[in-house]
Amino acid sequence: MRVFDDAFEMHDGYVLNFSDRTMAEFFDDEFGIHIYDEKYRFNGTSKAKRLRAFITTEGAFTVSRVARRLWEHRESVPILMKAENLPQVKARFFSLIEKIEGSGSIPTTDAIERFSRDETLEELVDAINRDIGANKPVAALDRLHTYCQKKFGHLLEKRGVAWERSEPLHSRVGKYVKALQQERELREMTLQSIKSAIGIFEKYNHVRNNQSLAHDNELLDQAEARFIYDTVTAFLRFVKSVEANRFDG
Repeated sequence: MRVFDDAFEMHDGYVLNFSDRTMAEFFDDEFGIHIYDEKYRFNGTSKAKRLRAFITTEGAFTVSRVARRLWEHRESVPILMKAENLPQVKARFFSLIEKIEGSGSIPTTDAIERFSRDETLEELVDAINRDIGANKPVAALDRLHTYCQKKFGHLLEKRGVAWERSEPLHSRVGKYVKALQQERELREMTLQSIKSAIGIFEKYNHVRNNQSLAHDNELLDQAEARFIYDTVTAFLRFVKSVEANRFDG
């Protein structure tokens, strides 16, 4: 628990820069969680004690998802990033998160983000989080496909690259990869890997149409669905990192 105390500055009963109201709003808006529920009160009523109770009570998927988002919040507040020991705190925090997520028991959704104000996108992200939180990757694959269509359409629009809504997913990914090559120099192995992603997304079209809950299909088994989910989100995680660096630049 000391790692979380340091990461979220919980030593004096506080949590980062939250008031009671803003902490309640954060958990409700981001996760639909009522952090002031009685079940998080058994350690006491301060914000820090409630967060510790939450971490103790909830499962690995929920804890890691909330912890990652809390760290993103910390990084968005400049005054919270001035601690002298911040590099050590960050290293210990992400080491712990990786241990929580690295058990292999749960998929992760850190690559799934709300990249624009869009009610459909909100519903997609929430649905994917619910399915993955319940360890149901088969159910998530259909919605993840729709998410990817919206994501790569959005990325092309940001760059002024023309695309049609009738274009299949792999065509959008191909245009994104081409635009990425024009923007930055990529190592040979990285380039080969992201070019291979085009073929992966082409196969994903087939999986979505014929082996997911999109239609009355014979479904993939759990292990295959998890592997496909992890493969697709690994590419999305790379894209998220690339886009963050592009924005910072």
